Amino acid sequence: MNVVLLEPEIPMNTGNIGRTCVCAGAALHLIKPLGFSLEDKYIRRSGLDYWPDLSLKIYEDYADFLGKNPGARVFMATTKAPAAYTDAEYKEEDFLMFGRESEGIPEEILRGNTGLCVRVPMAAGRRSLNLSNAVAVVLYEALRQQGFKGLCGETAGVL
Repeated sequence: MNVVLLEPEIPMNTGNIGRTCVCAGAALHLIKPLGFSLEDKYIRRSGLDYWPDLSLKIYEDYADFLGKNPGARVFMATTKAPAAYTDAEYKEEDFLMFGRESEGIPEEILRGNTGLCVRVPMAAGRRSLNLSNAVAVVLYEALRQQGFKGLCGETAGVL
């Protein structure tokens, strides 16, 4: 699986997401501009000692991402989607894209991909979940659909 953050703004979220990606066996793709430096202490703190093990790819902009991943199937998480994230059928090579914490994925990108837009259901009147929580929810549903392939560690089943 692949997690894509489009112009992330908060280093702690990106650090948490990086840690989640390492634990889930997923790659993290960051599309610039970033709202922080990758050397930021908050990324290191929230990513703990997992950050060096992260499969990380960085792109100059959305066009660069598309150019380097031709034919990629990119699911886009947005509060504007009619379909819930559980309605999608994910494949191992899919990309799960999430937008900026303050604005989400821009409308012009969403309009070109309406069939691949998914949302996490929330209570009425609420804007959004924390980005790192939304990534974990959607990523682990995609992994569940694949039978958590390769994710059972040595401690699985031990009480």
